[in-house]
Amino acid sequence: MNHTSLTLIASGLYLAASTGLTLRLVSRPSGTAIRSASLMLALLAVAVHAMQVYQTTWTAAGLNLSFFNAASLIGWLMAALLLLATLRQPVENLGIVILPVAAATALLSLIFGRSYASSVPIGVNIEWHILFSMVAYSLLGIAAAQALLLWVQEYHLRNRHPGGFIRSLPPLQTMEGMLFQLLRLGFVVLTISLITGALSLDNIFAQHLVHKTVLSITAWVVFGVLLFGRWRFGWRGRTAIRWTLGGFLALMLAYFGTKLVLQFILHR
Repeated sequence: MNHTSLTLIASGLYLAASTGLTLRLVSRPSGTAIRSASLMLALLAVAVHAMQVYQTTWTAAGLNLSFFNAASLIGWLMAALLLLATLRQPVENLGIVILPVAAATALLSLIFGRSYASSVPIGVNIEWHILFSMVAYSLLGIAAAQALLLWVQEYHLRNRHPGGFIRSLPPLQTMEGMLFQLLRLGFVVLTISLITGALSLDNIFAQHLVHKTVLSITAWVVFGVLLFGRWRFGWRGRTAIRWTLGGFLALMLAYFGTKLVLQFILHR
């Protein structure tokens, strides 16, 4: 199947799954039929998107990790990890945000991904660094989406508007617990990513990685402080939400901000 067909099918399945999850959240059905059907559509979307990512990213010259190809790969990873998480935690509502993002990244990769060849030579250290970086970004991206949903839930509860879709969400304490589970796992993977990145680094200035390195370490510090604050002082609620979103913003700037400048402004 060609690249265009794979992208359009994956995007359509993602949007259909997200629509189903939205309808389930709004209508609060008692059964699980809509949830099961939506997750099945999402699973099919992830499978088709995987083929699209493979065609676009893996080349004979190395990994084509141009801006939009990298975004598509991370969008796929976020959707795949979300589906894995639903096997143990009731986090499927995050698909309302994450699945459309995955669809958008696939479409952008179709339009712009092959217009710029950014091949990374394959080597053991680089492979491990890329793998852990992508997984860390995806996990912490899901955590950021969870923080946004938690912010909406807390806002409605503080203003005494617990009706509507808020009743369909797990209790606030459960939502916070899931957030910190994602943060702890993401922090561990991000730590490994930074270590493997340091091992594969030759010349931080010649490789134009100063800003990326500084912002990545900043994000690591933010998430580390948040987890320490949770353990030592019991941080929760708005404090946890702000630190989570702040850390993810730094991480997003580290990868996509740096890549945006290098690829589209400096043409490197």
